[in-house]
Amino acid sequence: MKRLLLIIPTLDRGGAEKQLTMLATGLPRDQFDVHVCLLTRTGPLEETLRAHDIPIIEIHKRRKLDPLAYLRLKKEIKRLAPDIVHTWIFAANAYGRSAAQAVKVPHIICGERCVDPWKQGYELAIDRYLDRKTDKIAVNSSGVEQFYVEKGRDPKKFVVIPNGIDATPPTPQLSREQLMRQLDLPYDSRLLVAVGRLWPQKRLKELIWSMDILGRIRKDVHLLIVGEGPQRERLEKFSRQANTANSVHFLGARNDVPQLMAHADCFLLASGYEGQSNALMEAMVAGVPAVVSDIPGNRDLVIPEKTGFLVPLGQRAEYSRYVNFVLEDDDLRRRLGQAAQERIAAEFSIPQMIERHIALYDEVASA
Repeated sequence: MKRLLLIIPTLDRGGAEKQLTMLATGLPRDQFDVHVCLLTRTGPLEETLRAHDIPIIEIHKRRKLDPLAYLRLKKEIKRLAPDIVHTWIFAANAYGRSAAQAVKVPHIICGERCVDPWKQGYELAIDRYLDRKTDKIAVNSSGVEQFYVEKGRDPKKFVVIPNGIDATPPTPQLSREQLMRQLDLPYDSRLLVAVGRLWPQKRLKELIWSMDILGRIRKDVHLLIVGEGPQRERLEKFSRQANTANSVHFLGARNDVPQLMAHADCFLLASGYEGQSNALMEAMVAGVPAVVSDIPGNRDLVIPEKTGFLVPLGQRAEYSRYVNFVLEDDDLRRRLGQAAQERIAAEFSIPQMIERHIALYDEVASA
C-alpha cells in the first residue's frame, strides 16, 4: 500500500483539477491511500472527492509568497508521511516540492499541465532547482514536454500521460429543435462551438474574424462561444465591429457543454498554446469534427484530414475555409467525427490515464 499525496492550488472546475479528481477517485484503494492537499482554497470538485471518502487538507495560502503557508504545508506533509508526493501546477509545484524535499519524502513527482510562456527567469530557475530532487515530471502532452526541455529542464525526467476523458458519447437531453428554440436560432442553423476562458491565450478574435468571412458565403452559420473571462466585453465589441453580432453568440459559463457538443457541426479552437484541451477532447468524444490551431498540444489529438484540421498560427482565414469544407460535405463530417470518437476511445480514456499513473508511481517507488 502506497500513501500518495496530491497537491494542487484549488478544486475549481479547471482541466488539471478535473484530471486530479478523476485520478484520485479512480486509483485502486487496495494499492493506494490517497490524500489531496489544497494549497489555496477548495472548489466545486471537493464534493466528488468527499463522496469517495478521500481526505482533503486545506493550507489557505493567501499571497504569492506566504512563509506561514509553507510551514503549514511542511507540517502536514511530515504528519502524513507519504511515500509519494505528486504536485500539480506551478504554485503547488514550487511550495509542494520544496516542502516535500525539506521533510525528505522518498519520491516526488511534478505535474506540468500547460505551456506557460508567462514564466520568467526566476520561475524557471525555481523549476530547475527543484527538479534536482524530483523523480519525474509528468506532462499531459508532447508540447508541454518540448516547451520545458527547451527551457533547460532535464529531458530524461519527463513522462507523457495524456488527459483522460469519459469516452462515452453524450446522449442529448434536448432535441436539436428544442436546443435551437432555447438559443433563439433558426432550426436549420449550423452550429460551431468554441469553449474556453475568454482571455488572450484563446485568440478568439481570429474565430470572430473568420465568421465575418464565412458569413459572406453562407448565412446559416452561428458560432457559440462558451465561457467567461476578462476579455468578454472587448470581444463582444469586436464582434459588433466585425459585423458578426448576429452570428457570434456569447453564452457565458454553462454546465451543459456536452449537450451543445451533441448538436454541434464543428468545434473550433484557436489557442496560441495549450497543454491538452479538455474541450477539444469533449468535442471528439461527441463525434464533432475539429478545426483547431496547429500547436503541439492540439497535434497530439487531431490527425489532419482524419479527425479534423490544423490551422497554422496567423492564418485565420483557414478557419473559415476548413469549416466550409466540413459544412458542405456531410459524409466528410461524419467520417471525421467517427474517427475522432475512435481515437479518443483508443488512446485517451480515463482507465488508460489511471493505469499510466499507476505505472509511473510503481516505477518511482521501485527506483
